[in-house]
Amino acid sequence: MTKQKIGSPHAPKAVGPYSQAVEAGGYVFLSGQIPVGPDGTLLQGSVEEQVRQIMANLQAVLEAADLSFADVVKTTIYLTDMADFGKVNPVYGSYFSEPFPARETVCVKALPLGAQVEISMIAAIRKT
Repeated sequence: MTKQKIGSPHAPKAVGPYSQAVEAGGYVFLSGQIPVGPDGTLLQGSVEEQVRQIMANLQAVLEAADLSFADVVKTTIYLTDMADFGKVNPVYGSYFSEPFPARETVCVKALPLGAQVEISMIAAIRKT
């Protein structure tokens, strides 16, 4: 199996030994994004604003792979407070249409840089 690194200058740079995304086996695996702008600054806004920043980051990486949210087949949402689920869900959902990707939402104790939300994705590569 071959794999290829994918990245976008319009999303935060990886700050550790990982890639923004990796293409392998007909899929693109996008690393989790927190609400950090491309300049590396953590957004301190509402949880809804944080989700919009995360989705902008993920969109930039998808576009670097010539994909869109329509190609996403699986997501994982990490929350530090499950009480935010009702705020996150409608913002997240506005980026997708039927058939929606498979998903789980997990409550965790903490996320990098004190973020409240992190989202990762898997997208299927379109056959040409």
